[in-house]
Amino acid sequence: MSNSNKSVVILGSAYPLRGGLANYNERIARAYMQQGYTVKIITFSLQYPNFLFPGKTQFSEETAPKNLDIEVKLNSVNPISWIAVGNQIRKINPDLLIIKFWLPFMGPSLGTVARIAKRGTKTKVISIIDNIIPHEKRIGDHILAKYFVGAVDGFISMSQSVLDDLNTFDKNTPKIYTPHPVYDNFGEPKNKKEARSNLELKQDAKYILFFGFIRDYKGLDLLFRAMNDERIRKSGIKLIVAGEYYSNEQKYLDLITELGIEDQLVLATDFIPDSKVGDYFNACDLVVQPYKTATQSGVTQIAYHFEKPMVVTKVGGLPEIVPDGIAGYVVDVDPVKIADAILDYFENNKEEELVAGCKEEKKKYLWETLLEKIDELL
Repeated sequence: MSNSNKSVVILGSAYPLRGGLANYNERIARAYMQQGYTVKIITFSLQYPNFLFPGKTQFSEETAPKNLDIEVKLNSVNPISWIAVGNQIRKINPDLLIIKFWLPFMGPSLGTVARIAKRGTKTKVISIIDNIIPHEKRIGDHILAKYFVGAVDGFISMSQSVLDDLNTFDKNTPKIYTPHPVYDNFGEPKNKKEARSNLELKQDAKYILFFGFIRDYKGLDLLFRAMNDERIRKSGIKLIVAGEYYSNEQKYLDLITELGIEDQLVLATDFIPDSKVGDYFNACDLVVQPYKTATQSGVTQIAYHFEKPMVVTKVGGLPEIVPDGIAGYVVDVDPVKIADAILDYFENNKEEELVAGCKEEKKKYLWETLLEKIDELL
């Protein structure tokens, strides 16, 4: 059946904004376009007020993505903008309005747009939920999230824990769990040599990678303590930290000094542009996610694309996505256990076995599967 007469509007982060949310929305747009849909993305003219944004800039320095219809319009704190965007989508009358939700602060703007957009139209509102209960809680979170939930016709959750959280807000609206698809938009898997040359890394060293925004719940401090393990020190393993500080930078720098691990680290603590992401994953041997709490993570899905085994902690949806002993290691939230897994990978030559597991596992995480799940909801 042809989808040439069907249309989708995606409401949320996209270019010129940067980061994982924008990458996700742009990638799902392309998935729908490949199936013949007409797709429009409406993104934020103001996403976060400064007090909510801990990074240096919200905007990408890359060139605009090709062949995507992106309109910059929604102001997250201006109700006049919410009404205008809602009426615009209502006039388009798409078959689907897809909204990725990750932060209760966005509940009023996204929830109002959704209510206006579907009034008297055929439009169904589907929300892909990253978190409904945020990692870093604020007063009023529950009320704002509940307002958004009430505007949605169906939910996609990317971890079982978020699905359970959703049921505390709403037990009746249809909802489906389906894992985060693989991020395949950062280039192709390549051998390490070229990537290490691009990053000016030693060709013969052992490298592990911590990737993404540095927030306290992601447990980089635990990984630093693992690097201080005497066995790791003797092994010559180096840790690449690739990502911008979204938490107190000085606290981490002080910990590095306290532990004396400066010579074991490669610090690339600025925002990593999309064009460089592939180099960091291709260059490393192993990806480590020492999270203290989690729902799901786009980092695992980048690692799968680049066929890199992972060490993840037993939190949230991470063990659902990285089967222990097949695509990597699932360990307790503990520096010694993290160190044990890292050492096992190198000392017992696990690369070939676990890379093969990654290649097999990543076949499960297709964008087409996500679109099929959305169809099921409808």
